[in-house]
Amino acid sequence: MRKRAAILLTLLASAAITGRAQFINAYVTGGAITSQIEGDELKGFNRWWFTGGVGAFVRFDQEGTWSMSVEADYAGRGVYNNLHTSQNLYNIDMVLHYVDIPVTVFFKDPFGGLRIGLGPVYGRLVQQPHDTIQCRPSYFFPDTTDMAFLKNDLSLAGELRFTIWNNLQLSVRYQHSLFPVKKGWTFTEGEHQWQNDCYNQSVMFRLIWQFGEPERSNHKRSQAHKPHSGNKPKVTVRRRR
Repeated sequence: MRKRAAILLTLLASAAITGRAQFINAYVTGGAITSQIEGDELKGFNRWWFTGGVGAFVRFDQEGTWSMSVEADYAGRGVYNNLHTSQNLYNIDMVLHYVDIPVTVFFKDPFGGLRIGLGPVYGRLVQQPHDTIQCRPSYFFPDTTDMAFLKNDLSLAGELRFTIWNNLQLSVRYQHSLFPVKKGWTFTEGEHQWQNDCYNQSVMFRLIWQFGEPERSNHKRSQAHKPHSGNKPKVTVRRRR
Protein backbone atom coordinates (compact mmCIF):
# COMPACT_ATOMS: atom_id res chain seq x y z
CA MET A 1 0.00 0.00 0.00
CA ARG A 2 2.86 2.40 0.75
CA LYS A 3 4.26 1.76 -2.74
CA ARG A 4 0.90 2.62 -4.32
CA ALA A 5 0.65 5.84 -2.28
CA ALA A 6 4.19 6.82 -3.35
CA ILE A 7 3.32 6.19 -7.01
CA LEU A 8 0.20 8.35 -6.76
CA LEU A 9 2.08 11.19 -5.10
CA THR A 10 4.75 10.99 -7.80
CA LEU A 11 2.07 11.21 -10.49
CA LEU A 12 0.61 14.23 -8.75
CA ALA A 13 3.98 15.97 -8.66
CA SER A 14 4.57 15.18 -12.34
CA ALA A 15 1.16 16.54 -13.29
CA ALA A 16 1.87 19.70 -11.34
CA ILE A 17 5.14 20.24 -13.21
CA THR A 18 3.83 19.45 -16.69
CA GLY A 19 0.65 21.44 -16.11
CA ARG A 20 2.62 24.41 -14.71
CA ALA A 21 0.62 24.41 -11.51
CA GLN A 22 0.89 27.69 -9.68
CA PHE A 23 -0.69 26.74 -6.35
CA ILE A 24 -0.24 23.61 -4.24
CA ASN A 25 -1.95 23.38 -0.84
CA ALA A 26 -2.11 20.70 1.82
CA TYR A 27 -5.31 20.11 3.81
CA VAL A 28 -6.90 17.95 6.49
CA THR A 29 -10.43 16.51 6.47
CA GLY A 30 -12.90 15.17 8.99
CA GLY A 31 -16.57 14.24 8.97
CA ALA A 32 -19.19 11.52 8.78
CA ILE A 33 -19.91 8.74 6.30
CA THR A 34 -23.14 6.86 5.68
CA SER A 35 -23.05 3.63 3.68
CA GLN A 36 -24.72 0.43 2.62
CA ILE A 37 -23.73 -2.79 0.90
CA GLU A 38 -25.54 -3.36 -2.36
CA GLY A 39 -26.42 -7.05 -2.56
CA ASP A 40 -27.14 -7.73 1.13
CA GLU A 41 -30.93 -7.76 0.52
CA LEU A 42 -31.31 -4.73 2.81
CA LYS A 43 -32.25 -1.18 1.87
CA GLY A 44 -31.09 2.19 3.13
CA PHE A 45 -27.87 3.99 4.08
CA ASN A 46 -28.14 3.05 7.75
CA ARG A 47 -24.46 2.45 8.60
CA TRP A 48 -23.05 5.73 10.02
CA TRP A 49 -19.36 6.05 10.91
CA PHE A 50 -16.61 8.65 10.81
CA THR A 51 -13.97 9.53 8.24
CA GLY A 52 -10.87 11.71 8.11
CA GLY A 53 -7.54 12.14 6.37
CA VAL A 54 -5.01 14.39 4.68
CA GLY A 55 -4.62 15.58 1.11
CA ALA A 56 -2.81 17.78 -1.40
CA PHE A 57 -4.63 20.15 -3.73
CA VAL A 58 -3.21 21.52 -7.00
CA ARG A 59 -4.62 24.38 -9.10
CA PHE A 60 -3.41 24.40 -12.70
CA ASP A 61 -4.13 28.07 -13.33
CA GLN A 62 -4.45 31.25 -11.30
CA GLU A 63 -8.23 31.13 -11.20
CA GLY A 64 -8.30 27.42 -10.30
CA THR A 65 -10.73 26.53 -13.08
CA TRP A 66 -9.11 23.08 -13.35
CA SER A 67 -7.50 21.39 -10.36
CA MET A 68 -6.70 18.01 -8.86
CA SER A 69 -6.44 16.47 -5.40
CA VAL A 70 -4.90 13.32 -3.93
CA GLU A 71 -5.83 12.09 -0.45
CA ALA A 72 -5.17 9.36 2.09
CA ASP A 73 -8.33 8.79 4.14
CA TYR A 74 -9.78 6.45 6.72
CA ALA A 75 -13.40 5.43 6.10
CA GLY A 76 -15.63 3.04 8.02
CA ARG A 77 -18.20 1.44 5.73
CA GLY A 78 -20.58 -1.46 6.18
CA VAL A 79 -24.18 -2.25 6.95
CA TYR A 80 -26.52 -1.86 9.92
CA ASN A 81 -30.04 -3.15 10.48
CA ASN A 82 -32.18 -3.52 13.60
CA LEU A 83 -35.21 -5.81 13.49
CA HIS A 84 -37.02 -3.69 16.09
CA THR A 85 -36.93 -0.53 13.95
CA SER A 86 -37.27 -1.91 10.42
CA GLN A 87 -39.16 -4.48 8.38
CA ASN A 88 -36.02 -6.18 7.07
CA LEU A 89 -35.47 -9.74 8.09
CA TYR A 90 -32.20 -10.01 9.99
CA ASN A 91 -30.06 -8.13 12.50
CA ILE A 92 -26.62 -7.02 11.39
CA ASP A 93 -24.08 -4.52 12.70
CA MET A 94 -20.96 -4.71 10.54
CA VAL A 95 -18.14 -2.22 9.90
CA LEU A 96 -15.52 -2.53 7.15
CA HIS A 97 -12.43 -0.43 7.89
CA TYR A 98 -10.85 1.04 4.74
CA VAL A 99 -7.93 3.27 3.85
CA ASP A 100 -8.89 5.17 0.69
CA ILE A 101 -6.64 6.92 -1.83
CA PRO A 102 -8.86 9.08 -4.07
CA VAL A 103 -7.53 10.99 -7.09
CA THR A 104 -10.06 13.64 -8.13
CA VAL A 105 -10.08 16.13 -11.02
CA PHE A 106 -12.16 19.26 -10.36
CA PHE A 107 -13.83 21.89 -12.51
CA LYS A 108 -14.68 25.18 -10.80
CA ASP A 109 -17.84 27.10 -11.59
CA PRO A 110 -16.55 30.60 -12.44
CA PHE A 111 -19.69 32.30 -11.08
CA GLY A 112 -20.57 30.53 -7.83
CA GLY A 113 -17.20 29.03 -6.94
CA LEU A 114 -18.59 25.47 -6.67
CA ARG A 115 -16.09 22.73 -7.53
CA ILE A 116 -17.36 19.59 -9.27
CA GLY A 117 -15.01 16.59 -9.16
CA LEU A 118 -14.79 13.07 -10.51
CA GLY A 119 -12.16 10.37 -10.17
CA PRO A 120 -11.13 6.85 -9.09
CA VAL A 121 -10.65 5.70 -5.51
CA TYR A 122 -8.45 2.81 -4.42
CA GLY A 123 -9.61 1.33 -1.12
CA ARG A 124 -7.67 -1.13 1.02
CA LEU A 125 -9.60 -3.15 3.60
CA VAL A 126 -7.40 -3.08 6.71
CA GLN A 127 -9.71 -4.99 9.08
CA GLN A 128 -12.20 -7.73 8.30
CA PRO A 129 -15.58 -7.68 10.08
CA HIS A 130 -15.91 -9.73 13.25
CA ASP A 131 -19.61 -9.16 13.74
CA THR A 132 -22.39 -11.73 14.08
CA ILE A 133 -25.74 -11.85 12.33
CA GLN A 134 -29.02 -12.73 14.02
CA CYS A 135 -31.87 -13.96 11.82
CA ARG A 136 -35.56 -14.53 12.33
CA PRO A 137 -36.41 -18.20 11.98
CA SER A 138 -38.37 -19.24 8.90
CA TYR A 139 -37.12 -16.19 6.94
CA PHE A 140 -34.22 -15.78 4.52
CA PHE A 141 -30.77 -15.16 5.98
CA PRO A 142 -27.20 -14.76 4.68
CA ASP A 143 -24.41 -17.30 5.05
CA THR A 144 -22.52 -16.43 8.23
CA THR A 145 -19.80 -19.06 7.87
CA ASP A 146 -17.79 -16.92 5.44
CA MET A 147 -17.78 -13.21 6.33
CA ALA A 148 -14.52 -12.38 4.53
CA PHE A 149 -14.52 -9.49 2.07
CA LEU A 150 -12.00 -8.79 -0.68
CA LYS A 151 -9.12 -6.58 0.46
CA ASN A 152 -9.05 -4.33 -2.62
CA ASP A 153 -11.88 -2.02 -3.64
CA LEU A 154 -11.72 0.13 -6.78
CA SER A 155 -14.46 2.76 -6.84
CA LEU A 156 -15.62 5.78 -8.79
CA ALA A 157 -16.44 8.92 -6.82
CA GLY A 158 -18.17 12.20 -7.57
CA GLU A 159 -17.57 15.17 -5.27
CA LEU A 160 -18.84 18.71 -4.66
CA ARG A 161 -16.76 21.29 -2.77
CA PHE A 162 -17.36 24.90 -1.89
CA THR A 163 -15.81 27.41 0.48
CA ILE A 164 -17.68 28.25 3.67
CA TRP A 165 -15.29 30.83 5.07
CA ASN A 166 -11.66 31.60 4.19
CA ASN A 167 -9.79 28.26 4.41
CA LEU A 168 -12.80 26.20 5.55
CA GLN A 169 -14.61 24.14 2.91
CA LEU A 170 -17.52 21.70 2.82
CA SER A 171 -17.29 18.51 0.75
CA VAL A 172 -19.94 15.96 -0.24
CA ARG A 173 -18.68 12.80 -1.96
CA TYR A 174 -20.65 9.87 -3.38
CA GLN A 175 -18.70 6.66 -3.97
CA HIS A 176 -19.63 3.32 -5.58
CA SER A 177 -17.55 0.19 -6.10
CA LEU A 178 -16.80 -0.70 -9.71
CA PHE A 179 -16.13 -4.37 -8.87
CA PRO A 180 -17.59 -6.66 -6.17
CA VAL A 181 -16.11 -6.44 -2.68
CA LYS A 182 -17.63 -9.84 -1.92
CA LYS A 183 -18.51 -12.41 -4.56
CA GLY A 184 -21.33 -14.91 -4.29
CA TRP A 185 -22.74 -14.21 -0.82
CA THR A 186 -25.24 -17.06 -0.29
CA PHE A 187 -28.77 -16.41 1.03
CA THR A 188 -31.17 -19.13 2.14
CA GLU A 189 -34.95 -19.14 2.45
CA GLY A 190 -36.33 -22.57 3.23
CA GLU A 191 -35.09 -24.87 0.49
CA HIS A 192 -34.34 -22.00 -1.86
CA GLN A 193 -30.82 -20.53 -2.14
CA TRP A 194 -29.34 -17.71 -4.23
CA GLN A 195 -26.09 -15.74 -4.42
CA ASN A 196 -25.42 -12.01 -4.67
CA ASP A 197 -22.28 -10.04 -5.49
CA CYS A 198 -21.81 -7.16 -3.04
CA TYR A 199 -20.69 -3.57 -3.71
CA ASN A 200 -19.89 -0.68 -1.38
CA GLN A 201 -21.96 2.48 -1.61
CA SER A 202 -21.22 5.50 0.57
CA VAL A 203 -21.82 9.22 0.97
CA MET A 204 -19.29 11.39 2.84
CA PHE A 205 -20.00 14.74 4.49
CA ARG A 206 -16.67 16.39 5.36
CA LEU A 207 -15.16 19.65 6.50
CA ILE A 208 -11.85 20.56 4.87
CA TRP A 209 -9.27 22.93 6.32
CA GLN A 210 -6.82 24.04 3.65
CA PHE A 211 -3.45 25.43 4.72
CA GLY A 212 -1.98 28.56 3.17
CA GLU A 213 -3.59 31.75 2.00
CA PRO A 214 -7.33 31.53 1.28
CA GLU A 215 -8.24 31.37 -2.37
CA ARG A 216 -9.74 34.50 -3.87
CA SER A 217 -12.78 34.31 -6.06
CA ASN A 218 -12.58 35.28 -9.72
CA HIS A 219 -14.92 38.18 -9.10
CA LYS A 220 -12.77 39.67 -6.35
CA ARG A 221 -9.62 39.15 -8.39
CA SER A 222 -11.12 40.91 -11.42
CA GLN A 223 -12.26 43.80 -9.25
CA ALA A 224 -8.80 44.10 -7.75
CA HIS A 225 -7.22 44.47 -11.20
CA LYS A 226 -9.94 46.76 -12.56
CA PRO A 227 -8.78 50.40 -12.94
CA HIS A 228 -10.44 53.05 -10.81
CA SER A 229 -13.53 54.36 -12.60
CA GLY A 230 -14.33 57.29 -10.33
CA ASN A 231 -14.76 60.91 -11.33
CA LYS A 232 -11.67 62.26 -13.05
CA PRO A 233 -10.35 65.62 -11.90
CA LYS A 234 -11.29 68.49 -14.18
CA VAL A 235 -8.51 70.14 -16.15
CA THR A 236 -8.81 73.89 -16.82
CA VAL A 237 -7.18 75.21 -19.98
CA ARG A 238 -6.45 78.93 -20.09
CA ARG A 239 -6.29 80.75 -23.39
CA ARG A 240 -3.55 83.24 -24.10
CA ARG A 241 -4.59 86.76 -24.90
